[in-house]
Amino acid sequence: MAIIEEPLVQAIERLRAQHNDDADYEAKSCAMTLSKSVWESVSAFANTDGGTLLLGVDENKNFTVPPQFDADKTINQFVDGMGDGSKDGAKVVSPPPYSIHRDTLDGAQMVSVQVHENDAAHKPCYVKTKSVSTGSYKRQDDKDILLSPTELFEMQNVYEPSEADRTPITDADRGDLDDATVAAIIDAHRDTKALRGAHSEMQQLERLNILDKEGHVRLAGVLIAGAYPQQFFPRLYVDVAVHPGINKSQDGEVRFLDRVQCDGRLQEMVDDAVKAVLRNLRTYSLIEGTGRRDVPEIPTTVLREAIANAVVHREYDALFRNDPVNIDIYSNRVEISSPGGLWGGKTLQNLANGVSRCRNATLMQLLQKTPLIRGDNDGSAVEGQGSGIQFMINRMKELSLAQPDFQPTFDRFRVILYRGGAELAMNQQWVRSHVGHDLPGRESSVLHTVRALGRASVHDIRDRLGYDSDDIRAMLATLVEAGLIRQVSTDVYEPLETPTIANTGDVPTPPAAALSSRQAIIDAIPTSGTISARDIAESTGKSLPTVRRILHELVDDGTITAIGKKQSRLRTYTRAQTMD
Repeated sequence: MAIIEEPLVQAIERLRAQHNDDADYEAKSCAMTLSKSVWESVSAFANTDGGTLLLGVDENKNFTVPPQFDADKTINQFVDGMGDGSKDGAKVVSPPPYSIHRDTLDGAQMVSVQVHENDAAHKPCYVKTKSVSTGSYKRQDDKDILLSPTELFEMQNVYEPSEADRTPITDADRGDLDDATVAAIIDAHRDTKALRGAHSEMQQLERLNILDKEGHVRLAGVLIAGAYPQQFFPRLYVDVAVHPGINKSQDGEVRFLDRVQCDGRLQEMVDDAVKAVLRNLRTYSLIEGTGRRDVPEIPTTVLREAIANAVVHREYDALFRNDPVNIDIYSNRVEISSPGGLWGGKTLQNLANGVSRCRNATLMQLLQKTPLIRGDNDGSAVEGQGSGIQFMINRMKELSLAQPDFQPTFDRFRVILYRGGAELAMNQQWVRSHVGHDLPGRESSVLHTVRALGRASVHDIRDRLGYDSDDIRAMLATLVEAGLIRQVSTDVYEPLETPTIANTGDVPTPPAAALSSRQAIIDAIPTSGTISARDIAESTGKSLPTVRRILHELVDDGTITAIGKKQSRLRTYTRAQTMD
C-alpha cells in the first residue's frame, strides 16, 4: 500500500518487519534516561530531510517499550536538551523545529518527536559537547554519519560570497598567461567602463581581476587566460569516461570504451568535453522538406549548457581543487558531476526559477566577455541570467526527450541527461509504416512519449512536454482514431504495435515493451531488503521518470510497498508481503 503520511502504528510494524530503523525513524529505548546518541540523531535529521525519534522504543527488543520508561521525565529532558527549558541545558547548537506527541504502543506509553529539517541558514546543527567538525551528522538509511570536511564546508558557506576565484596564485605572473586570450579579453572590454583610466596592460588586467596589485595571477585569470592552468592545478580538468553498460565497472574485462581528460583553459575544457561526449552518442536523422539533418540524441546546446555550468558554478575552494568535473557516459544516460553543492539559496525546488546565484562572481564576470568556443555556431559566452536550467528543460521537452534529472547533495551536483533522441527516428519510421505519412511535430511528440513510457496519462504527457491538457487530449483522440494508440482508462493511453482493425471488437493486448518494463522493475525489487528508484533505474537501464511512474502504479495496486516519505529522495521499495 502507498505510504503518504505514515501512521505510527504502521511505521512500527514496518520497523519490526525489517528489524532495524531507517532513514525516517530512529528508536531510542531511553529506559532510565535520555541517551547521548539522541542528540546525534537530532543533528542528523536536522541536517538532512528531517525524521521521527521514537523515544521509549527498544530496537533490540522488537521495538517494544521498556517497562521502566518514564514519558514525563523523557519529555522534560528532551525539551531541556533542545534549549527550550534553559539555554544552559541545551545539547545541540542550532536546534531544529520539532513537535512532541505522546503515543501508545502495545498498551504502553511512548513518545514520538518529529524533527524538522533546518533551513540552509541554520545548518549545521551539531552536538554541543563536540566541535562543529566532530558533532555534525547526516542521516543515511538507519545511520547517523559525520559530515565530511567538504560537506561541512559547503553547509557553513552556503550563503557566504566565495573569494576562491579571486585567490592570487603566488607563483603565477603575466608570463603565464596566453597573449592572444589576454588581448581578446581586453579588446572585449575596451569600450566599457571597466577599463576607464586603465592605460597600461598591467592596469587593465588588475581592473579585470586577472592580476592582483602585486602582479600575481588570480585563480579566475589562470582558468580563463592561462597558457596552461593545469601547471598550477593538475586536477582542475573535465574527465570524460565512456562505460560499456549502465553502471561503472559493469564489465570486468573492459573498464572504459573511451577516456578523455579535457584540460587547458576553461573555454577549451568545455569545447573538448562537448566534442568527446558527442563522439560517443548516437545520431539520428530529421527529415526537413526534401532533405535531412543529422543530430545527436542529446542536443548539443543542452550538453554545452550543462558542461559549462559544471565548470563555472563548481566549488573552487582549496578543499575541492583536487576534484575534476566528471562526465560519465553510459548506454542509457550521460551524468555530469561537479564539486560543490547548491549555493546562495538555490534548492531543487527553485533551481529553474530564473534567479541567478553565482558562487564564482569574478569568473562569471570574465566569462561573460569571453567566448566559450571559437569557430562554432553553438558557441557563446555564458549569460549569467539564471536561464540555463530552464533552457535545458525546455529544449529536452521540445524534442520529447526525458527532462534533465538534477541531483544535488551537500558537496556535489549531478545532472543526468537521458539518451533517447535516436528513438525519435525509429518513432517516425514506425508511424510511416502504419499510416503512410509523417505526423505533425506535436502529435509525433505525444505519440513518442506514450510509446516511450509504455503507458501514459494526460498528466504524464503534460509534465514531460509542457503542452496544454486539452490540446493533449485532442491529439490523443487523433492518434486513437489513426489506430496508433488506445485508451485504457480515463486520460490514460497505451501504444499499439499494429493498427486497430475497425469494428472487429478485438481488444489489443498491452505492448510487450510496457509489460517487460513493468516486469523488469518488479524483478529488480527485493523480497527482503529495499532498493531506491535510482538504483532500479541503473540496474534495469530504464529512465528514472519511467521507473518512478511504474513504481507509483505498483504501489497503488499493492504489488510493492514504499518505505519512507513520499517526496523524500531516500524513499525505497520492497516487495509487498502476502498475508496467510
